[in-house]
Amino acid sequence: MRLNVVERSDFSWERRATENEEALRQVAAIVADVRERGDAAVADWTAKLDKQTGVALRVPQAALQASFEALAPELREALSLAADRIRRYHEAQWPEDFTLYGDDGEQLGLVWRPLRRVGVYAPGGRGAYPSTVLMDVIPAQVAGVAEIALVSPPGPTGLPHPQVLAAAHLLGVDEVYAVGGAQAVAALAYGTKTIARVDKIVGPGNLYVALAKRLVMGDVGIDSIAGPSEVLIIADEAANPRYIAADMLAQAEHDPEAGALCVSPSIALLEQVADELERQLVDLPRAEIAEQALARWGALVHVESLTEAANLCNQLAPEHVELLVDHSEELLSSIHFAGAVFLGEATPEPVGDYFAGSNHVLPTHGSARYASGLGTHDFLRRMSVVAYSRKTLAKHARHIVALAEAEGLTAHARSILVRQEADHNDR
Repeated sequence: MRLNVVERSDFSWERRATENEEALRQVAAIVADVRERGDAAVADWTAKLDKQTGVALRVPQAALQASFEALAPELREALSLAADRIRRYHEAQWPEDFTLYGDDGEQLGLVWRPLRRVGVYAPGGRGAYPSTVLMDVIPAQVAGVAEIALVSPPGPTGLPHPQVLAAAHLLGVDEVYAVGGAQAVAALAYGTKTIARVDKIVGPGNLYVALAKRLVMGDVGIDSIAGPSEVLIIADEAANPRYIAADMLAQAEHDPEAGALCVSPSIALLEQVADELERQLVDLPRAEIAEQALARWGALVHVESLTEAANLCNQLAPEHVELLVDHSEELLSSIHFAGAVFLGEATPEPVGDYFAGSNHVLPTHGSARYASGLGTHDFLRRMSVVAYSRKTLAKHARHIVALAEAEGLTAHARSILVRQEADHNDR
């Protein structure tokens, strides 16, 4: 296949999540069943959907350790180094408490507290993603979450993928369950005899996982409802078309719904990228998936200037943005809506996926307009703290009473007035 270059005026790219009413009905039935019957429903749905019966939900500690010890030394080293870098990056995100003091004894502050218990979903469909375990668990640990429960679909052995188990062991997560899909989300959200209820669920998954997270949202917190991955590359005439094609395919191989765009003022460069995509697809193991993605969500877009390219980026608010331009840091100042931005030709997006230390759980489908990537803050609650002296209350009492009475809340006003009366009688 060959991508054609399109002009900005002819380009349209609507990355909205498609509704699947039948899937939503199935997920609603699973969630309701697990909420009512607990472990028995989890076992039944696991048998039906994952073809696994008679498997213990809780993964033994020995299996976690054995999976880690069985890792190839190079992979074990890579996971350990990546974990250290991710931890350092997320430790730097820790927010500070603060207190404002008034002249007459008033205190007004903000304190941060970790969530008590978090559930992490580790996908196990098209492949194993130990890097996602690192990205989801480490920020929670940095935030001080006391309990972390990890769920992941069972494979042929009845256990989750060994690389997922190895990553959990590396991080010291010993509460791991061999359950996936909507039944796992429901178990985390509402609790069963075996799986205690959590306060928040994080981690990507397939359509059924995403729909289940949507259904339980409100009864439990969630990180986001993630869609397929996407990248937008802004390139100037000096960019390397071989690099651009490789980076577009790095996204396209994820999923038939993945998105990959290159936006440039240079038509010559875009035509070279089209040539490179054809060349590199030939020997790509996941070429069929990548071709489907490019056919539906791939594009080479010609714009008049890098300013127009940045404006288009802000309009689309993509998950990943690569700036393959001279003076990329200058162009960065014009990028306001993106999940993560990668500067320069030596920083392809997989650097962030695996090793740099930034989080790869990012907003998709244009949700970077209002949402940010997963971080330490997502596992913390901020809590206001207010302290008034009797002198401060007396100073502001009439204003508070006026506002309460304007809203017809007499008891609100009275809670202030009774204190004023008491102060008056004490004099």
